[in-house]
Amino acid sequence: MVKEARRIKRDNDPHIAVLLPCYNEEATIAQVVADFKKALPDAVIYVYDNNSKDRTTELATEAGAVVRSEPQQGKGHVVRRMFADIDADIYVMSDGDVTYDAERAPELVAKLVDENLDMVVGTRVPVEESGETYRAGHRFGNKLLTQTVTTIFGRGVTDMLSGYRVFSRRFAKSFPSTSKGFEIETEITIHALQMGLPVAEVETRYFARPEGSVSKLNTYQDGFRILFMILKLFKGVKPFSFFGIIAAVLALLSFGLAVPLFQTYFETGLVPRLPTAVLVTGMMILASLSFVCGIVLDSVSRGRWEAKKLAYLAEPWMRKK
Repeated sequence: MVKEARRIKRDNDPHIAVLLPCYNEEATIAQVVADFKKALPDAVIYVYDNNSKDRTTELATEAGAVVRSEPQQGKGHVVRRMFADIDADIYVMSDGDVTYDAERAPELVAKLVDENLDMVVGTRVPVEESGETYRAGHRFGNKLLTQTVTTIFGRGVTDMLSGYRVFSRRFAKSFPSTSKGFEIETEITIHALQMGLPVAEVETRYFARPEGSVSKLNTYQDGFRILFMILKLFKGVKPFSFFGIIAAVLALLSFGLAVPLFQTYFETGLVPRLPTAVLVTGMMILASLSFVCGIVLDSVSRGRWEAKKLAYLAEPWMRKK
């Protein structure tokens, strides 16, 4: 009877998949797989190789991971492929560079399950104050981009660019990803904010990369790509605000240039600077068009939001046993 009860409990446990996107991580991948196996012994560890030129796939296989590949270069492509291919109840996503604390994975999973959440973010807390752990430039950029998202879309998480996250099945299977690279975390965060999904954070230790492991993040190039993704999603998610700001700026500039023209016209009956008058007229027309575009696209955005919400609700939070 005891064995039967244990079997039933085990059968009803959620199926957990650990997702590790990797590119040239031979120095660390075996340890990362071992750490997650120890932390989540019942989980299946998936390593998705993204055209590595070293022994990443070989070492991951030897460590006991299920190794698959994604030929399109970029973390966004890999995450989209993992969410599409893998069928699980809970998805634990981390990096293959041993910087995230695998020991906290059970706590992140427990918080997701106990509070019936759709995403839990592992907020990074550097274990060392040296620049090698979490460079000051990256920390400043993360805070700046996170604050930008908070200002536009509302308060969400304090570490928007953290790659250590736990997702429900409902989130993973209804997330319409379009990212190609490291902007994927930004898109995930904004999607959760737009949909009003239940999200939480858990502080986790963030370690320095060991010798031989090199970061794939290009500070300036990827930073601008993330900023462009924020602007792109601002336009798509909140078109009335986006085009409304453009309309307001154009209208104010137009009024500012028009005031001296009107003063002279009322005094003399003449238009003193015809080119300026044409410019003012053109700017006001553009402001009107921007305002109308914002109204029309806001209706389109609302329809897209409803479609995404229906797709989200169509997926169960956990698979039926």
